[in-house]
Amino acid sequence: MNEQPPASEPQPVLNPEPVRKGEYSRQGEFHRNLDPNWSYYPIYINKVELIDELLRRFQCNRGNILDAGCGEGVLVEKYAQQGWNIIGVDKNYASAYVQEGSITDLPFPDNHFDTIMALDVLEHLYYNDQGKALQEIRRVLKPGGTILFSCPNLAHFTGRLKLMFRGRLLRTASVGHHPGDRPMLEYEELFQKAGFEIVERHGIFPTVPPIYRFVMRHPGKSPNLLRFLRKLPFPVNWNFQVLFACRLPEA
Repeated sequence: MNEQPPASEPQPVLNPEPVRKGEYSRQGEFHRNLDPNWSYYPIYINKVELIDELLRRFQCNRGNILDAGCGEGVLVEKYAQQGWNIIGVDKNYASAYVQEGSITDLPFPDNHFDTIMALDVLEHLYYNDQGKALQEIRRVLKPGGTILFSCPNLAHFTGRLKLMFRGRLLRTASVGHHPGDRPMLEYEELFQKAGFEIVERHGIFPTVPPIYRFVMRHPGKSPNLLRFLRKLPFPVNWNFQVLFACRLPEA
C-alpha cells in the first residue's frame, strides 16, 4: 500500500508590486507617509513606539508573527528587514510583505503563529464580525501565544464629558469608518469571551479637555507630550487609545 505524502501548508501569496484597494487606492499609503497635520499623528507615533517596546520585551522575534489587518504593512516591512519571521494580511492591500485576505477568514493553518498583532482593526468591523475575527485569531495562534490589540476607546475622558453635558457621543471616527466602536471594557469582555487572557493594558492620550484641545489643534507638536503623559498614572480607560497585551492559555 502506497503512503500518501504529508499535506503541505499553503504558501503565502505575495506580490512584488503593491496592490491597493479601498482607502489605500483613494488616499495612498498614508501610514507610510505620515502627515504631521493628521489629527491622529501623535497617537499613531506613540502606538508604534509602544508596540515596539512590547514585542521586544516579550521576545516575539523568536517565532512566527502575523500582523492581521496591517494596511500597507509598515511594521511588517520594518521587522522583516530586521530578520524577523513576520507576514501581514489585509483585505485592501497586498505586497511583497502583505498577503491579501480577511481577518474574519485568515488564509493560514491552525496553530501557526507565536505572536499576532491586530492594531486598530476591530473597530472597522461590524459587531457581528468582531467575534468571528477573534475566533480566527485564536485558531491560527499557538497555545501560549501572544496577541497585541490596539483599539480606540469610545468612552475616553473628553468623550464622557461631551455625552454627559451635551448628550452626544464624541466618536473616534465616523460611524461608517468605525462601525464597531466600543468602550474599553466592552473590548475586554470580547477578548475574555474569545478565550484570551489580558496580561497588560496601556493607554495612549488621556483626553483631559485642555490637553485634548491642544493635541487636536497641534498634532505635529504633540508626540513628545503624549510620550510624557504615557508615564503618568492616569486611569487607562481615560485614554483615547488602549493597547492590550493578551495571551492564549496553554491547552
